[in-house]
Amino acid sequence: MTTDRVLGCVLAGGQSRRMGGGDKSLLDIGGKSMLDVILTRLSTQVPDIVLNANGDPDRFAQFGLPVVPDPVGEFAGPLAGVLAGLTYADKNMPGVSHVISVAGDTPFFPTNLVERLCSAVPADAPVIALASSSSKLHPVFGLWPVRLKDDLHTWLETGQSGKVLAFVDRHDSVEVSFELDRKTGLDPFFNANKPDDLATVRNTLSARFS
Repeated sequence: MTTDRVLGCVLAGGQSRRMGGGDKSLLDIGGKSMLDVILTRLSTQVPDIVLNANGDPDRFAQFGLPVVPDPVGEFAGPLAGVLAGLTYADKNMPGVSHVISVAGDTPFFPTNLVERLCSAVPADAPVIALASSSSKLHPVFGLWPVRLKDDLHTWLETGQSGKVLAFVDRHDSVEVSFELDRKTGLDPFFNANKPDDLATVRNTLSARFS
């Protein structure tokens, strides 16, 4: 697998209940939105990116990227976001064979995420690669073969479990482990779920650039 055949899909469509609602990916974390930081990190790893989000897409207009809603259900969880990316790639990007899913609230994910996941799967077989760290799996950070689009669509349309691993268990998959960030000591998949987490993100960025 080569990274030039991968479409990036940022899952920014959650309801952010624990953050008080709204789009937490648009929250300021030090002069930039969290989504700004995520896109900067991801754009060095893949040639094209789409945003998965529901509701009015104009709130993301400043980023100049396609905004794709969940194709099934309403706020149906990360698997629906993955399906949105796979569907977009299948319809619009014939040269893309895989989609990398990235959470919209995790600004410190590894800068070699896509490269590492690509190196773990064959180019000619539909194998899913998922990231892990500290013996914990992070299924939202996955490399998904476009060939699985129809199966995932049927899975969600027929009311099967919205849990990522329930679908992954139907297919061949590999786990790719990442180390803690040496500069910050944080898990690279640390995500800002609550206001306290957001403070940690801001403090970490401030320390990096001070």
